[in-house]
Amino acid sequence: MTALPGETPGTGGTDTPQDTVSPPDTGAQEPAADAETPETPAAVAETPEGAEAPTGAADKAGTADSPSAGAGAVDPPSTDADSASPAPELSEAQAELAAQRELRERIEQRKAAKDAPIAAGAGLSGTAADLLAAVRAVESGEKAGSAFFASPAPAPRPSAPAAAAPPPRTPAPEASPVRTPQAASPEALDAVRAVLVAGGAPEALARPAVGALGEQAAELLRTDPWQLLAVPGVRPEQADGFARALLGADCGPDDSRRTAALVGWVLERAALQGHTALAADAVRAALAERAVSDPDAAVREAVEEGVALLFQEGQDDEPEQDGTADEDGLAPDADTPREPVRMLLGLDRYALAEESLADGLARLVNACEKAADWAEAAAAAPSPSAAELIRTTAAAGLVAHSGGEAARAEPAALIAAARGLGLRAIGATHSEDGRRRLAAATGDPDTAVTLAGLLSGAQGPGRDEEGALALDLLVVLDAPQLDVESAAVLVEALADGARLVLSGDPGVLGSAGAGRVFADVLAARTCPQVVSRTPDPGPIGELVSGIGIGELNQVAASGKEVVIVPVRDAGEAVHRTVQLVADSVPRAFSIPADETQVITVGHGGAAGTRALNEALKQRLNPGPGRFGGFDPGDRVVHVPAPGRAVPGVVRSADAEGLHLDCGGVPVVVPQERVESSVRHGWALSAHQAAGMRWPAAVVVLPGDAAQGLSRPWVYTAFGRGERHLSVVHGVDQALPRAVAEVPAQERTTRLRPLLEALPTSDAAS
Repeated sequence: MTALPGETPGTGGTDTPQDTVSPPDTGAQEPAADAETPETPAAVAETPEGAEAPTGAADKAGTADSPSAGAGAVDPPSTDADSASPAPELSEAQAELAAQRELRERIEQRKAAKDAPIAAGAGLSGTAADLLAAVRAVESGEKAGSAFFASPAPAPRPSAPAAAAPPPRTPAPEASPVRTPQAASPEALDAVRAVLVAGGAPEALARPAVGALGEQAAELLRTDPWQLLAVPGVRPEQADGFARALLGADCGPDDSRRTAALVGWVLERAALQGHTALAADAVRAALAERAVSDPDAAVREAVEEGVALLFQEGQDDEPEQDGTADEDGLAPDADTPREPVRMLLGLDRYALAEESLADGLARLVNACEKAADWAEAAAAAPSPSAAELIRTTAAAGLVAHSGGEAARAEPAALIAAARGLGLRAIGATHSEDGRRRLAAATGDPDTAVTLAGLLSGAQGPGRDEEGALALDLLVVLDAPQLDVESAAVLVEALADGARLVLSGDPGVLGSAGAGRVFADVLAARTCPQVVSRTPDPGPIGELVSGIGIGELNQVAASGKEVVIVPVRDAGEAVHRTVQLVADSVPRAFSIPADETQVITVGHGGAAGTRALNEALKQRLNPGPGRFGGFDPGDRVVHVPAPGRAVPGVVRSADAEGLHLDCGGVPVVVPQERVESSVRHGWALSAHQAAGMRWPAAVVVLPGDAAQGLSRPWVYTAFGRGERHLSVVHGVDQALPRAVAEVPAQERTTRLRPLLEALPTSDAAS
């Protein structure tokens, strides 16, 4: 690994952090990634600058927050995954669980009916179920399609808890211009502004408040000011000040409205970091740090009010006291250590999504016809790993396939083989870039869609008469990017008898949304697994493969495929990065600047995405920023929904909005959404870059990024370059230490035990 011709390497060493990376969120999994939302005005919500949290913090939550004076830690404190609640609390926790049996009746009924056939769409609830019912009603002729188009959006329930999650999102189409979301009425905005001003909050929060709480936002905030916590970016101390201004002496730290909102806020924060549930002890501790005098009572009341659901992890039931004895003459389990019982709290949306997903995966496993003979297709496969994948898929309804970038050729071969047998088979990728690469690998553009395009109906084969996707085989590439809600909707859309292959690289960063679907499916081992034996080629492939097993090796790069550029501080890091993108890489490799992607650890800081994008714009496309800071020709990233980063180029702007070209797809971003959903895109975070590749990548590691590094982050960032990788290196020994010692932090989810408990007809290979 050498310097590029013409480069003057720095002297090495680390810089003095100008905007220090905040410490890791204790006990939290790698945060949900880079899903950007409107930045909340500083008068109410903090927007601290800093690097991405240790394993890639979400821009949705800003960078790691610094606790306000006297406020204590914000994020749920760490809890050992194997620790149990203190013994005196077990009976109380079980009593709480019993009190929730009625609330969870639907879930328990589904558990009791695991052996029964599971109809497609049966596990959906809420908006997703309503949409599926509408589709089936139209297709059956029961109702005309126009009956649904004119229907107004349902109003939010006034009694919803303050931090209750919104209904599952329906991804916007990628293959057509982005539609303008339904605007809030002027009356609702004016009413909310009046309440905000009365509470001392900035009027700029009116639009996001109506977006989070609906048209009744003003009345909800007036009667329950802590509903303000439902607005992204608002913190408890700010909601407390708002409540005091509105309620005066009538509010206190143990107000039931406050404690309910705090429970929801803690769980929402955990979801931003990938958790679908959180240990009850962690929630109680977080409430105690927020001056709640009786966290146990607060949690119990939140469960009773339906703000959160309570789950028991470990022993399912108490042992039956029937007087029988075991072979030692002891009562059952009298002296046998029982598995620790852990109580988990979760939001309804994620609980139902995991239950629905587990049921749907079991349905695919059990309903698939396994007598198909694909021997001839397997014999013609281009590699032994591709042949193994074809044979395994022929005999199973659900298959997990893992491998690096080179292994993506194996799902492509599977899709081609299935189509050659007359089956309806396609592959779904995380990004438009991945879709183009898959289409090139199969030689047929009709074989590849994006997951968002497939779910929205903008791409793919459409639906059959039953409302299911008209597919016999679906291969999901970039499966680690699949969050639990999207996965649940996807699986419910597959018909009985369809095959599903989840394919991806287990070493990359996880999904932006809550859950760890691919990792849980692999860990549960309830379906056959195929591990690719195809190595990634070249020096970059060799380097990334070593990182995957915890080794940062020096590789032979005679063609300067991998280059290390040492820097002393963040200022020099920015200078070297601009020099590489604009001069050195184009001169040495004939790769133009618009095909080189810069990747850094965080959005804030002296060498974060914001600072780098500003410097790169000044060099590559200077301009006054005529429309919201953007000019024609600017490279941008559009975030139409949390977790979806779509690269594009600004083409023009007018009264309608900002016109983008996103990989050949025209996108119009309305004026009111430009600030919240469009960022300059010469520099991205590793989470935003996941699922995409460029001819060249420049990874920037300034000194203040050391705490944000982990093995999955480095693995993901270093693997984004196809022909060339430059590393602007200012973290000294923190890089090899992160690769060797900082693996992915575990997310708390319930999918794995749900899958392990399901009766299936297949065993993992």
